[in-house]
Amino acid sequence: MVRPLAIDLCCGLGGWTDGLLAQGYDVVGFDIENHVYGKHRYPAMLVVQDVLTLHGSQFKNAALIVASPPCQEYSYMAMPWKRAKAKAAAIRADASGAELERLNRLFNACFRIQREACEAAGHHIPMIIENVRGAIPWVGRSRWNFGSYHLWGDVPALMASGHHRKQEGDPSWFYDNYENSARRFSSHSKERRQWSALIAKIPLPLSRHIAAIYRPAV
Repeated sequence: MVRPLAIDLCCGLGGWTDGLLAQGYDVVGFDIENHVYGKHRYPAMLVVQDVLTLHGSQFKNAALIVASPPCQEYSYMAMPWKRAKAKAAAIRADASGAELERLNRLFNACFRIQREACEAAGHHIPMIIENVRGAIPWVGRSRWNFGSYHLWGDVPALMASGHHRKQEGDPSWFYDNYENSARRFSSHSKERRQWSALIAKIPLPLSRHIAAIYRPAV
C-alpha cells in the first residue's frame, strides 16, 4: 500500500511530523539545521536546506504540506518592552516595505511553495501554517487556533480549542518565559536553540487531527 506523502517545512523537532507518522504518512522534513538535543531529534527523513531556496514543484506528489516558521521575532515584538515596541515601530515606519518582507519571508515562501506545488501537480495541495498570536499583526488574522497555536492556510473544521496546560511545547509558555530565558541563555547558544525548538513543537492531538483530515482515502 502506498503511503501518502507529507512535507514538513521549518520542521524543527517534528511536532507536525509526529502526528503525520502516527496517521500513516511518509514525511520529509526541511529545516536550515538538524536539531538534535539529547533524546530530542527529528523523527523522519530530514533535508537540511533553507526553505527560501526550495521550489514547490518538487512536492507535486505531496498530499499535505505543513509548516512552522520561527516565531521568536513575532513573539518578541508582542512583548510590552520598550525595545520590542521600538523594533515593531521601525518595521511599520519602513515605507519601502523591505523590513516587512524580511520579517514575513518564511511565511511568504511557504505560500509560494504551495502555489508552485499545486501548479506542478495540476490540483490543489492543502497547506497548514502554524505560528503564534504575535504574528497576526504582520501576516493577517489566523483562521483558527488550538489554544496558543494559531493556524493559517487550508484550515479545516477542527476540534474545540479547550484549555490545555501550558508546557514547553506551547507558545503561550513562550510568552510567559521569554524574559527569564533571555537572561539565562545567550542569543546564539545551543541552550537557546534547544529551548526554542522544544517550545515550538506542535501538540500531538492537533497534528494527528490535521493529518487524519487530509489523509487521502484508500
